[in-house]
Amino acid sequence: MPRPALLAHDLVRTLGGRRVLDGVCLTASPGHRIGLIGENGVGKSTLLRLLAGVDEPDGGSVTRPRDLGFLHQEMPIDADWTLATVLDEALREAREDLAELDRLGEELAHLPEDDPGHQELLDTYGRRLEQAQHRQSWDADRRAALVLDGLGLGALGHDRSLRSLSGGQRGRLALAALLVRRPMALLLDEPTNHLDDTAAAFLEEQLRSLPGTVVLASHDRAFLDAISTDLIDLDPALDGPVRYGGNYSAYLSEKHAERRRWERRYAQEQEELEELRESAGVSAHRVAPDRGRTDNEKMGYGHRAGRVQNTISRRVRNAARRLEELERTQVTEPPRPLRFVVGDLARRAEDSMQPLVALRDVRVPGRLALEGLEVAATDRLLITGGNGAGKSTLLAVLAGRLPAQGEVHRRPQVTVGLLTQDTVFDRPARTVRDTYEAAVGPARAAKVPLGSLGLLHEADLDRGVGELSVGQRRRLALALLVARPPHLLLLDEPTNHLSPRLCDELEEALGSGPGAIVVASHDRWLRRRWQGREIRLAAGPDRRTGDIKTR
Repeated sequence: MPRPALLAHDLVRTLGGRRVLDGVCLTASPGHRIGLIGENGVGKSTLLRLLAGVDEPDGGSVTRPRDLGFLHQEMPIDADWTLATVLDEALREAREDLAELDRLGEELAHLPEDDPGHQELLDTYGRRLEQAQHRQSWDADRRAALVLDGLGLGALGHDRSLRSLSGGQRGRLALAALLVRRPMALLLDEPTNHLDDTAAAFLEEQLRSLPGTVVLASHDRAFLDAISTDLIDLDPALDGPVRYGGNYSAYLSEKHAERRRWERRYAQEQEELEELRESAGVSAHRVAPDRGRTDNEKMGYGHRAGRVQNTISRRVRNAARRLEELERTQVTEPPRPLRFVVGDLARRAEDSMQPLVALRDVRVPGRLALEGLEVAATDRLLITGGNGAGKSTLLAVLAGRLPAQGEVHRRPQVTVGLLTQDTVFDRPARTVRDTYEAAVGPARAAKVPLGSLGLLHEADLDRGVGELSVGQRRRLALALLVARPPHLLLLDEPTNHLSPRLCDELEEALGSGPGAIVVASHDRWLRRRWQGREIRLAAGPDRRTGDIKTR
């Protein structure tokens, strides 16, 4: 039985009066792992929701396999469930396969081969057997334990309620449940956001081993490079969304060349349009056939005037026809991409010789144990470590948002800004522009307009914040911090949900300027290029730090 493909034809989706997707087509065959990339808000999550059937398109159609799994960016899991409940649900289909095979096998054993219903029963058994083989149903319980370990959840008790888990743990559990199920089509929205290096490598291995279809949206450049067989770029392009064969590295070189071709073609057409308008609208008046005659022209003047008139008329008609055709078919101007153009992300404290925050023998029971740490006034500190090591907890302690045992000395008058992993705004109906002004104040909003930061398009500023994508809300939260730079800027997984290009620009901004910046991140690309200090937190019974090093 051939495995069905995932097909989308001419999908159209309008949200908040804005056409997010316009005629998108997609063919995702079994064995293909297709990455969706593009700026925040171009429709990656919207496309995944349409493919999954969570939302309905305004136009077009989707044909999907019956067995499909979808990982949201924000998973709606019942907080009263236990880990065991989630696993039982993930294993339900595999257990049903085995139970049904036992039942059908029992019927076949007692039904004579010459019975009229024997062949139909045998066909039913064959289809169920193939489905069980695809799901690896006989190995499902062992696979569940393997997946939990691989995603860093193996030590959790199965009686733990989801309410007691961190957001990252709940996200990994939702991902684990899908990997245990092994659906024929798997749709993933930012699957590596809560994964450390070991878990990300495990996920890459799992996805490469799936025989079905995988479509995913991700900002993780290393991950896309490792698993993608194809990439679809949803950013504006000359001929609409473009599909590239190969991984992220192959895409980058082709994307840059394509943008240059678009810009070159647009410039050439604009130059030709200007010349044609000149020919069609000006030349006929500039070259007059009845200009004054010289004495030696008088005998042949009428004949020559007729020839000049015919030539000019023909040129004008040709120019007008070409002008009409080119104005109808000309390419659109390449949209100007957002450019992160903030000044300093943090500002210098008055006394640069004294640390902004000093910790000694700090404890948050079950979450963090730290012998000592000082953050200098111009520090660049990267906090790394596995999931559950206490990175977010340490940032919350530095920000003064989480009480801790031990000594915490924070310099008076020091301002602190914290970008958390979860971006939620209390008034989702309020516009982006009004949210920004309410947060930073009218005077500051006038001095540093939101549009000047290069984080959101002008067309999005009058939308309600509840209409924004997760990545756009993340950009807005970042804008609220950098519009009034603090002395100490704390960033928790700052590249999560951001486009690859913005990640590059943000990383560049982190490396220079006054003030102190502390970043907690699992981003492999960012960590490879980090030039400041690094502290690695060890996930263990005492949760003490590992080495602190400077590059």
